[in-house]
Amino acid sequence: MGGETHLSVQELAASLGALPPEFVRSEQDQPGATTYRGAAVPDAPVIDMSEPGFGARMAAAAREWGLFQVVNHGVPSAAVAELQRVGRAFFALPTEEKERYAMDPASGKIEGYGTKLQRDLEGKKTWNDFFFHVVAPPEKVDHAVWPRSLAGYREANEEYCRHMQRLTRELFEHLSLGLGLHGSAMAEAFGGDGLVFLQKINFYPPCPQPELTLGVAPHTDMSTLTVLVPNEVQGLQVFKDGQWYEAKYVPDALIVHIGDQIEIFSNGAYKAVLHRTTVNKEKTRMSWPMFVEPPGELVVGPHPKLVTEESPAKYKAKKYKDYQHCKINKLPM
Repeated sequence: MGGETHLSVQELAASLGALPPEFVRSEQDQPGATTYRGAAVPDAPVIDMSEPGFGARMAAAAREWGLFQVVNHGVPSAAVAELQRVGRAFFALPTEEKERYAMDPASGKIEGYGTKLQRDLEGKKTWNDFFFHVVAPPEKVDHAVWPRSLAGYREANEEYCRHMQRLTRELFEHLSLGLGLHGSAMAEAFGGDGLVFLQKINFYPPCPQPELTLGVAPHTDMSTLTVLVPNEVQGLQVFKDGQWYEAKYVPDALIVHIGDQIEIFSNGAYKAVLHRTTVNKEKTRMSWPMFVEPPGELVVGPHPKLVTEESPAKYKAKKYKDYQHCKINKLPM
């Protein structure tokens, strides 16, 4: 983007009546044709973290779905509401102001405001603008890409991140125990206090033909896990047993995605969830995913106790930054 002005999806949505062809997905990828609408649609698990035995249910969901929603998770609703408020405020800024924070991959600036991370293999665009930056650890944070003119933006993100750090430790513990490992196994394998937390805001404006396009194309997350706050507009879809299912909106729930690094660590016992996002004709959908990543230099591979003669290693151990490079550039793993 080079810092130059580009047409955002937000601006485009305000000025057209039909979907431009570069946003129209191929037929096998169009949500209108491929979302499962049968009689018995299974729901992704919703796990109440105040109930006994919830950790075992998390582990089962990570094996079967690669995704679950948590309620009574201990993150104050006020902290979530403030994160959402400042995110909406960012996208309400004038275009010129948002452009001050534009990504510039050519110069190595990959944090900031943008319209797409990359085109997919068919050269199609997705109906999505975004803003993202690192929130922790402190030595990796660049406050220059945080919007300085928004009252409360920094405070909201830093407070929410503290809650995410606590919740992540708890999720790691129960997912480790679910593999028959020590409760600290995942936290140790993924870098402990060096874990990187990236906050993203996805903005999906109203779309004239939502059945033909996607907000985010099908993918698994590179991270260990992702914790996502949605707004009330339905949109997240999960691929399971050969079908695309909607992950229904649950008020006050946080959505947990199992990412590639946990699948690798678990030697395939837990599944990274293949997911995509649909958009709405009348309403703006927004979401706030927090990606939890190992430090780039850290080597991640299957845990030694999960590799046996009966279950040999399914994945190569490699530095997380090398894994990222291969996945982003679609190179062999």
